Amino acid sequence: MLRNIVIILLIGSGLLMYSCKESSGEKKYANTPTTGNDTIAVDATFQPIIGAVLPVFHAVYKYSKIDVLYLPEVDVLNLLLKDSVRFVIAARPLNENENLFFNDKKIFPKQLKIALDGVAILVNASNNDTLYTTKQLADILLGNITDWNQINPQSNLGKMRVIFDNPNSSIVRFMVDSITRTGNLGSHLTAMKTNSDVIDFVSKTPNAIGLIGVSWVSDKDDPACLSFLENVNVAAISRADKALPENSYQPFQAYIATGNYPLTRFVYMINAEPRVGLVTGFSGFVASDKGQRIILKTGVLPFTQPVRLIHVNN
Repeated sequence: MLRNIVIILLIGSGLLMYSCKESSGEKKYANTPTTGNDTIAVDATFQPIIGAVLPVFHAVYKYSKIDVLYLPEVDVLNLLLKDSVRFVIAARPLNENENLFFNDKKIFPKQLKIALDGVAILVNASNNDTLYTTKQLADILLGNITDWNQINPQSNLGKMRVIFDNPNSSIVRFMVDSITRTGNLGSHLTAMKTNSDVIDFVSKTPNAIGLIGVSWVSDKDDPACLSFLENVNVAAISRADKALPENSYQPFQAYIATGNYPLTRFVYMINAEPRVGLVTGFSGFVASDKGQRIILKTGVLPFTQPVRLIHVNN
């Protein structure tokens, strides 16, 4: 009798780890916080961040597999609302209507800030005009400034080419909400498809100015990032009436942490998983010390773990 109970328990524990084999013979693991397969959607602005965290998670939890859809913010949140995915990473929390939508279904998504990110302003490597005020940025985005000689009377670059990643991106929403504050942008702006497209275009176009996520140009250990930085200049931004070297800041982690860099926004994990499964385990990993250390390395500021700022005197 005791032997039969032991066998039943062993069989039961095996079923928790394995489901039936597929026709290909591949083992499929049950969905738990550390095993199974799932798909998440991530704001494409944060691809370098999640692209750094996810391989480590897979290495630690060998029987897990998370596929990622990197999409503009609007598409990411639409997938969550349609129940096509249960977990997303975005640059804003759910709004009141979105929360009510889930609450009506007796679902109460868990929302957690995991990082403080920034929007980087890029110009061509040949362009030495790299200091801007937030007021100038607003005028550029609204179309009040359209020629480089309005920034620098000595400039001969001509008309500005203002480039951003996607019409549905979080960068566009952030600029409208936090910089222009008018609910719209000028008609002269050009949308690409991805952040890397923006970098590529700016690197080849002397009169271009581009907007991308900071993590695309902040990880000094990433060969792709170093390659980008060879062909573009990252601008410094000032809140003052006039941009000077002493009051303008690039999107370095320290300046993001102290609030000196003005173009910052939080990164949120939104988990609408109805029970504790793989994406809940991934959420815990991202918020843990190990996950936050990986985020720190990508050049943005981790949020759930303390960081130390060191001032070095010459």
